[in-house]
Amino acid sequence: MDWPSYNQSLVRRGEILLGFDIIDNWDTELKEMNKDKVGEPFLYPNTFLLLLGYAKAYFHLPYRQTEGIAQGHAKGKVPSIPDFTTINRRINRLDIKIDDNKSKKFKDEYIIIAIDSTGIKVTNRGQWMRDKWHLKNKKGYLKIHVAVNAQTKKILSIKITDEHVHDNKTLPELVNEVIESDSMVSIGKLFADGAYDSNNIFRYLSDNGIQPCIKVRKTARVRLKKGNILRNLSVIAQKNDLQKWKDSVSYGKRWIVETVFSCLKRRFGEYVYSIKLKNMIQEMMLKASLYNKLISV
Repeated sequence: MDWPSYNQSLVRRGEILLGFDIIDNWDTELKEMNKDKVGEPFLYPNTFLLLLGYAKAYFHLPYRQTEGIAQGHAKGKVPSIPDFTTINRRINRLDIKIDDNKSKKFKDEYIIIAIDSTGIKVTNRGQWMRDKWHLKNKKGYLKIHVAVNAQTKKILSIKITDEHVHDNKTLPELVNEVIESDSMVSIGKLFADGAYDSNNIFRYLSDNGIQPCIKVRKTARVRLKKGNILRNLSVIAQKNDLQKWKDSVSYGKRWIVETVFSCLKRRFGEYVYSIKLKNMIQEMMLKASLYNKLISV
């Protein structure tokens, strides 16, 4: 482990969170945003609001304290400081990209991806009461579906749904987003657990030239007529010797996606602060985008 380099990377993360270099392009960005705009013009550029959103997510701040960060660090450097209601409204309307530099990083690159989902609580209230009285959580939870680069641990695509959406329904959308992000991207393997075991998933991956490294269910069986040939071969190989199959496809790399979930929850918490579903989705997009930036430095 190169500890000096790692230490410096942690220092550079602070530059991302509180780097107000965006102020240099304040007027230029506002002019572009207000071009042909009907109605009241924008007073604050999107990149400035995105910076405040990152600070809010990283430090677990309410919107009022986020306004305080802007006043404490940017007062006197910008024409005016947005109030907390403006920060709230503008952040929830941003078009957030989880990675703006995909094309530069994946050009002519053969990548391996891992896909999985995890749950995020929609509230942190009443945990003790639910445990004490065995009450069911009526508010449900969010499901975060991600496709992760198994080599860089970067989130390549993400989809946020409620708890009723099955994992394998989202896999084609996640893979399509990775493919469409850059025509030079070539996905070699895809790792996933038994939740994604279906003939349709194997068929979709084979049609796109992707090797499916999916652990089949214990009850899986070969279907000669209706079954996909790649799935049938996986069923046979795993039934004969599961460990040998895992070693042959390097199935252990699937755990990279679990590491990403652990990083997200330890850094940003296991629940969302927002109340409305669309704002919850925006909050998770913001956190995923910041996660990608932090591991890139």
